[in-house]
Amino acid sequence: MNFWWLINLRFLLDALFASALGVLLFSRVKEPRTLWLLRGYLFLVSLAWFVQRYANLPITSKLIDALVLACSLSLAILWQGELRRLMELLGTGRLAVLLGNTQKEFEANTSTVTQLSEAAGRLSQKRRGALIVLDMGSDLRPEDFLYAGVPIDAKFSTELLLNLFASETPLHDGAVLVKGNRIISAGVILPLSRQSISRYGTRHLAALGITERFERCICVVVSEETGTLSLANQGRLERPITSSRLLDLLKEFMSSSTGSAVTKPNLAVSSSTKSLSYNPEEASVDLKTDLSPEQK
Repeated sequence: MNFWWLINLRFLLDALFASALGVLLFSRVKEPRTLWLLRGYLFLVSLAWFVQRYANLPITSKLIDALVLACSLSLAILWQGELRRLMELLGTGRLAVLLGNTQKEFEANTSTVTQLSEAAGRLSQKRRGALIVLDMGSDLRPEDFLYAGVPIDAKFSTELLLNLFASETPLHDGAVLVKGNRIISAGVILPLSRQSISRYGTRHLAALGITERFERCICVVVSEETGTLSLANQGRLERPITSSRLLDLLKEFMSSSTGSAVTKPNLAVSSSTKSLSYNPEEASVDLKTDLSPEQK
């Protein structure tokens, strides 16, 4: 009797841990293509388990095993950055970041977001290209960027931000990383979005790329060609927006960051604003292209 009880307990624990792992994986994956790859890989693993356990098909079983191994190696190459970050989080014991329950909240105050909106508005009026990354608890590391940029570590101010994006400075082509009330670094090169949307330039694709990977991160983009203001969050882009609209959105993000997770403010489509999700099916939306030759 005790023997069967132990078998049932092992089965329940196995099912519990497998379900928890599956929920964790699917809850942390936001990009549609990555989700499709993960589903296909799990289907192959389930098929291999079923064939080995219930079907007496040795040749088919070996072929499926080889396919699973090849897919595992391919995914390890495609997700090497994510896997490296996972190993780092596990090794340092920062499980709260992995579970999306970080206590490291966005500490910017109303003065900071007001200054940022003012700076973005002035950059827009002068048609200076800009890309500003706000880390709201994603715990961004230098290895998360293609180039970590030049350390600044200075208190945030409108004047400093305008100087960093002045056309005569060597750092104006990269992004500025803002964390709390401080400017952490400038000249940062961000990973581009995995979605192939040809109508957007490097700044917009970079903003989408970093927000696709880190949900507690938002980006403000200023077009160098037309001065159009845009806001990227969780792989979505709202454009065009005014500096007052940007201030309202930033205040919403700041207030929502006091919860357990960043909730996306209402990026509803209005007569003056279009919000886009980066899905291939939506690529036909008619938007005015605002890219200069050097942005492409």
